[in-house]
Amino acid sequence: MSGDRHSRMVSGYFSGIVAWYDFLNRFLSLGQDIYWRKRLVHHLRTRGNGLVIDLAAGTLDVTREILDCHPQSRVLALDYTLPMLIRGRGKISSADSAFFPVQADGRELPVPDNCADSVTIAFGIRNIVPRTKAYSEILRVLRPGGRLCILEFGTGKKRILGGIYNFYLTKVLPLLGRVISRDKQAYQYLADTIKDFPRSRDLAMEMKRAGFSRVFYYPLSWGIVYIHVGDKDG
Repeated sequence: MSGDRHSRMVSGYFSGIVAWYDFLNRFLSLGQDIYWRKRLVHHLRTRGNGLVIDLAAGTLDVTREILDCHPQSRVLALDYTLPMLIRGRGKISSADSAFFPVQADGRELPVPDNCADSVTIAFGIRNIVPRTKAYSEILRVLRPGGRLCILEFGTGKKRILGGIYNFYLTKVLPLLGRVISRDKQAYQYLADTIKDFPRSRDLAMEMKRAGFSRVFYYPLSWGIVYIHVGDKDG
């Protein structure tokens, strides 16, 4: 499947579950997604009113966390699925002039070279095909010394909690997502892409091959998710 066709397919899935997206994030993660996003934002590198790009911003949970933790920063929230950005808009104060939501493709970022202090992407790198284009664009827009921070599910190939999580991922999550959101494809897609996602060390090698330096990563919640961080040489 081509990257463009894949992007349209994924956007259709997310548009179909937008009304349930936040509730299901909390419910299916047992509220852990709030903590995961806080850990992601902890690794940001930004100066004063520097620009942070929140890629695959969805309903703006990471954007809100960035603004809470770095109130002087400007945040450009980009997502391919416009209904997600619209849904999340109410989470950000209307008085906050440092926030800019824009529909955009992660493979073609609508910003100039060397403009961003940091780029975040939470649960989105898995949905971009090919990932190499996203890495190239992120490196282009980061200033020298800038930082990429990724929050993503670990691979479903690794047994977690004695296989309990793997059973939850393959059997329970798609069923619950379908029953609650009445969308039988979106959460099956989620489970399938987690199962097929690279191991954490392989994702780190991808980042290094793309040109990021000082790459490190670590697990959260027994390896259900990982944070990966990489810098652009300055």
